[in-house]
Amino acid sequence: QTNVTWFSPMFYLTGFPGLEVMEHWIFIPFVFMYLVAISGNCFILIIIKTNPHLHTPMYYLLSLLALSDLGLSVSTFPTTMGIFWFNCHGIYFEACQIQMFCIHSFSFIESSVLLIMSFDRFVAICHPLRYSVIITDRKVVRVGLVTILRGPIALVPLVHLLKTLPYCGLQVLSHSYCLRWEVIHLTCTDTNFNNLYGLTVVVFTVILDLVLIVLSYGLILNTVAGLASREERLRAFQTCTSHLCAVLIFSVPMVGLSLVHRFRKHAPLVVHLLMASVYLFVPPMLNPIIYSIKTKEIRSATIKYLGLRNGS
Repeated sequence: QTNVTWFSPMFYLTGFPGLEVMEHWIFIPFVFMYLVAISGNCFILIIIKTNPHLHTPMYYLLSLLALSDLGLSVSTFPTTMGIFWFNCHGIYFEACQIQMFCIHSFSFIESSVLLIMSFDRFVAICHPLRYSVIITDRKVVRVGLVTILRGPIALVPLVHLLKTLPYCGLQVLSHSYCLRWEVIHLTCTDTNFNNLYGLTVVVFTVILDLVLIVLSYGLILNTVAGLASREERLRAFQTCTSHLCAVLIFSVPMVGLSLVHRFRKHAPLVVHLLMASVYLFVPPMLNPIIYSIKTKEIRSATIKYLGLRNGS
């Protein structure tokens, strides 16, 4: 008879199966990514906080992006570093629930913030004279709360339902952190409802956001193409480069991970691990670098801030 439990007290996080002999080398890039992501996003928040001229809707949205990236990094940090530092692979079910809720919630929040930022860029380029009327602090807060909270609220029953399902055999996860689609595959019951509900949440959050972002950029490109001179077109589109880079480094790994997950039986495990790591670790690391380099106001404020610190 199959060993079935209605509640699994402990999961085993494999970490990097087959690469145990290289863990010391893998440790270096992971620590580097964490250091860059956490320090970079904290620095962005400090720069915006300490510069009153950056207290505008556009930079409030950038602050939200930095917070979501920071939350994503902090969510995966305890178990990933626990495996590297203490060879600790076990995680209690409640801790696994909290971690997967945080990871997926911050991913949804990042998607929502990128959508609001695309609307901000659309109004700035397509309706510049009405920008200050349409994009106000109060409206950004209201729209931000609605779009940001929709994902986490929808995730609550999805994550809670996992505790009611029976689990069979060994509860072994192939990553160094808990992901919902991995946990759901350990159950030994019909998961059609959970899968359908999860797919619906993804469609009405991340997928819908990406479709609306693409639509926004279609309208932006149409407006930019109608500008008289090449210099005006280039100057207008340059205001979108940072956001466009952030969208690409978020969406491309996400689509890649979805494809690998869809064909998981045919894809090598190392490919699955690599895509999941790129999806969770690369955007939080690159976003602060991109915005620090590409955004003139952030770059100037950073130079001024470092200059003041060095001179003190």
